[in-house]
Amino acid sequence: MSITRRVFLCNSALAAVGTAALPGFLTRAAYGAADPGSRPKRLIVLFQRGAADGLNIVVPHGEAMYYAARPTINIPKRSVIDLDGFFGLHPSMSSFQPLWKQGHLAIVHAAGSPDPTRSHFDAQDYMESGTPGVKVTEDGWLNRALHDVPSGKAAFRAIALGPSLPRILSGKETAVAVNNLNDFSVGGRNSKASPMASTFEAMYANSVDTTLHGTGQETFDAVKMLKAADPAKYTPSPNANYPRGRFGESLKQLAQLIKANLGVQVAFADIGGWDHHVNEGSTQGQIANVLTEFSQSISALWTDLGDLAENTVVVTMSEFGRTAKENGNRGTDHGHANVMFVVGGPVKGGKVYGHWPGLDQSQLYEGRDLAMTTDFRLVLGEVISRYLGNNDLRSVFPGFQNQQGEFLKLLG
Repeated sequence: MSITRRVFLCNSALAAVGTAALPGFLTRAAYGAADPGSRPKRLIVLFQRGAADGLNIVVPHGEAMYYAARPTINIPKRSVIDLDGFFGLHPSMSSFQPLWKQGHLAIVHAAGSPDPTRSHFDAQDYMESGTPGVKVTEDGWLNRALHDVPSGKAAFRAIALGPSLPRILSGKETAVAVNNLNDFSVGGRNSKASPMASTFEAMYANSVDTTLHGTGQETFDAVKMLKAADPAKYTPSPNANYPRGRFGESLKQLAQLIKANLGVQVAFADIGGWDHHVNEGSTQGQIANVLTEFSQSISALWTDLGDLAENTVVVTMSEFGRTAKENGNRGTDHGHANVMFVVGGPVKGGKVYGHWPGLDQSQLYEGRDLAMTTDFRLVLGEVISRYLGNNDLRSVFPGFQNQQGEFLKLLG
């Protein structure tokens, strides 16, 4: 059975969430994806939950104070993957080196939120809402970013990899949460997934939504195709080697969804394990392990997408960084500024962007942290306006004067 505009997914299972009632959602699904030949632009946002240690991820090996501040957990110069003579990657991120050399990977250091909170919960909320310091924002910036972006009636234009809709995708625009492609289920933001097959058909059978008439049968043909398919047998493109773990599996599933030509425009996934207060490690240990999973998963996604990667931008973020100095437990505590990665076909990579503030005591934020010199919203604003085409940045990031003249010029 070939995939048509009326078939809304191939080899997958979904949890439909968002603002629309299910029958209305099914109507949009039945209308199908964007034309496969249209090559829609895609933005993928990846969140490193737990406050990643940006100083041990993109290492300022040309800064003497870095080594003085971290006598036991620094990344030795001999082990750093040098980028430009001053900055270098953690050795566990060797899979990023080809992206850097090909000009598809850009780095923004000393980036983050201006809010001073050191609370994981508050900081994550602010970075997902896009309104640092404001707790009453109801929706997420990634949802708002879609308001003025044509959808082409795509059924799955906004996707989160997980069991429920995250804060960043909450809002007026309908979003889809994909938890496990082997399970076909429906669930709300805080609800547990339930078996989809019977519920799906039962809700349709009892529906009084007349807009489904004439399209419902084709929708259920798609459901039958999904039942007959075996997502576990999906074969990624050659050399797309996803590591084991939830994050790698999420990005593999995302590649499947994108390659199914569903008109995906924005997607979100997250990876935990970054809160290293104790025994953070150096070239080996906790941070090395999570960086391996993180970088290899992104590299595999890039390879798996093939030509579709040229129309894809991936942005990474974390709620805040870690202290410049290691603590007494050979770890790091909650800090301030961090590092962001921007990967994509239109990205002007092979460069570390932003102003480096330095690590001397007088240069540290509150005398302890890397100072923030690039607001994370400036990075996102450039991608949203110059790539997705939404120039109403005041609506996407209320209260932030996102001026195009201040953009870092990350995109070609």
